[in-house]
Amino acid sequence: MSPRPAPEGRWQDVFLVFLRLGLTAFGGPVAHIGYFREAFVVRRRWLDDRAFADLVALCQFLPGPASSQVGLSVGLIRAGVPGALAAWTAFTLPSAILMVVFAYGVGAFGATAEAGWLHGLKAVAVAVVAQAVWGMARNLAPDRERATIAVAAAVLVTLVDGALIQVAAIMLAGAAGFLLTRERTAETMDHAAMAMPLSRRAGLLCLGLFAILLVGATVLAAVTDDVILAQAAALYRTGSLVFGGGHVVLPLLQAEVVDPGWVTEHDFLAGYGAAQAVPGPLFTFAAYVGAVMQTGATGVFGAVLCLVAIFLPSFLLVFGSLPFWDRIRRRSGARTVMRGVNAGVVGLLAAALYDPVWTAGVATAADFAVTLVAFLLLMAWKTPPWAVVVLGAAAGAGIDWAGWDGR
Repeated sequence: MSPRPAPEGRWQDVFLVFLRLGLTAFGGPVAHIGYFREAFVVRRRWLDDRAFADLVALCQFLPGPASSQVGLSVGLIRAGVPGALAAWTAFTLPSAILMVVFAYGVGAFGATAEAGWLHGLKAVAVAVVAQAVWGMARNLAPDRERATIAVAAAVLVTLVDGALIQVAAIMLAGAAGFLLTRERTAETMDHAAMAMPLSRRAGLLCLGLFAILLVGATVLAAVTDDVILAQAAALYRTGSLVFGGGHVVLPLLQAEVVDPGWVTEHDFLAGYGAAQAVPGPLFTFAAYVGAVMQTGATGVFGAVLCLVAIFLPSFLLVFGSLPFWDRIRRRSGARTVMRGVNAGVVGLLAAALYDPVWTAGVATAADFAVTLVAFLLLMAWKTPPWAVVVLGAAAGAGIDWAGWDGR
């Protein structure tokens, strides 16, 4: 067996790319995956479509914010542990700073759910996700068997509620891939090894530390009755147990911080509204929660503590899983399963294109027009996504100023 390739990139390059994404990637976790594919598969070719879909599939299995975990994985593969840290910092910092600023009362920049520019950004997110679904379907579901798996996964996730249904859909897609695509394994499965700077021993240590912290922090907080430790344990527990990421985290987080009286219901809901208007991962809402805490860790210290605590499980799970994932995905028996899983991922993205991306982004004829133009710019004119984001925000603001909804 040939040795695994070492990471090829520099963490500085990873940081700059993710910083741009952190400033422009609106639309939630599914839209983020669309932005990532355009940046890392299409434009820079850091990964191919199969490797990217494999990472998305893994992160769908793991609890926590799927898009942030995909970003961590890309950074780790590209530039090692420094690359993973750079990817997370650059992608997370812009929205975290905005949420802390909002917590200190500087929220008069129009970041409300009714802002016209935000409607424009949501419409652009529809086009970004549609582009990702189209491109991935062409590569990962090109035949009738895999197209059927993709559509079946989309139908299942669309009709059945619950975050865990996504995990179930991926498992069923993998089983269908094993049953329906076995004869094509040798013909199409040529997985290049991912650069993996972490050993399997390091992976086991990370997984062990994840479990120890999940149980130990909660027990220690209860025994010591320390408020700051209890807050850190609550945010770590939230990041460890939420499947689906994004909006799914909010009900659990509300129970963890509002019920004990650390954050008022009013402050929590105000921050939730602001979180809809910032780019990057929705998990940065934790920074706002930490900043408005009324006891224990408060202010900037609370923001940093809560932000690190809610994302730490993602680091440990990604670092613990990837050293085994690369080996598993290249085994002959697993390759047919991955064919079905990758088709299932396409189906999940297609389902998310409808809800929540389309339902949140296209409410009027004017929104639909912005989406169509954005899709044209991305697909036909190959316009950089950041430029389409700027144009979409401007279009949304102009439509709002004119009071026109296209009807």
